[in-house]
Amino acid sequence: MVDIKTEIIIHSPIEKVSSYASDPDHAPEWYVNIDSAEWLTDKPLSIDSQIAFKATFLGRELAYVYKIEEYRPGEKLIMKTANGPFPMKTTYTWEKLEPNRTKMTLRNQGEPSGFSKIFSPFMSPLMKKANQKDLKKIKDILEN
Repeated sequence: MVDIKTEIIIHSPIEKVSSYASDPDHAPEWYVNIDSAEWLTDKPLSIDSQIAFKATFLGRELAYVYKIEEYRPGEKLIMKTANGPFPMKTTYTWEKLEPNRTKMTLRNQGEPSGFSKIFSPFMSPLMKKANQKDLKKIKDILEN
């Protein structure tokens, strides 16, 4: 089981942080490993929306579809992979600390299977490092 939680303080209003982070079109801009995001359902984002992502991790190309399980704008977004070798649940939460300070939390939970299971002991630290880079990048984008 992989369960990684990463947090960052972003000096930007919660509305700006949550709307930017929850828009799949922005994912390739701030996620280090995501190359593209393609809507499989109509916009805007809502429960049951599906987005196909292409990413690179550990030198391998990955393609997977996330389905939106829960979405409370400005508070929380939960999405799960609908397919792939590494079923994953990703949760974003946003907490208003002050008018221009937001705490964003990114949590990934998954149960590797098949070939991925061999690498699971190494995945957690690598994923945590990638998540830290992702949150630093979104912070840089939203603060500048």
